[in-house]
Amino acid sequence: MLHTNLKHVLSATDHQKLISENENVMICCGRMGPMCIPVYAAMTKLENQYPQVVFADMEFDISDAAVIRDAPECRNFMGLPFVMYYKNGKVAHASSSVLSTSQIEEVLNHKLLK
Repeated sequence: MLHTNLKHVLSATDHQKLISENENVMICCGRMGPMCIPVYAAMTKLENQYPQVVFADMEFDISDAAVIRDAPECRNFMGLPFVMYYKNGKVAHASSSVLSTSQIEEVLNHKLLK
């Protein structure tokens, strides 16, 4: 399990339940590495500003993370973390590598909350 203050997605079943029961979801699939930690920090900061979005993490190296790792939207990703944004259970956007708070806000505002 990742050491963040975010909701933890521990299995493919948890992943499916989370995206099917919530309209807007952002999941950061990564490790506790230098490219991932800033994304977790930005997500933690944004949780209070975006109560209509569920922010969660998923450990990249667990077998069930294949639901994100092997997603077609992530096919060409080279760096961690893999970040998936879901709207009504469907992928609305995907990105990889370190993201700033403003980059995340841009996606939230234009892909999830439009």
